[in-house]
Amino acid sequence: MKSVFEKVKTYLAGSIWRMRILFSLLGALGGYAYYYYVGCASGTCPISSNPYISTLYGAGMGLILTIGNGKKIQQKT
Repeated sequence: MKSVFEKVKTYLAGSIWRMRILFSLLGALGGYAYYYYVGCASGTCPISSNPYISTLYGAGMGLILTIGNGKKIQQKT
């Protein structure tokens, strides 16, 4: 029986866009969590004082992590 990590790795290896969408969603969650837990109460911080901006910033960071040299990940069988 495959472990959960092996199943996810197999699923993500099928398409680079799946990985980009997943990382973007995780980044968006991280950006919102940063706003919620760390945020700037005075409103002078441009990223962490607005939940929409911090969520978009996190999604952008997640997307940037997936941009590479354009080669697909090869599975080892």
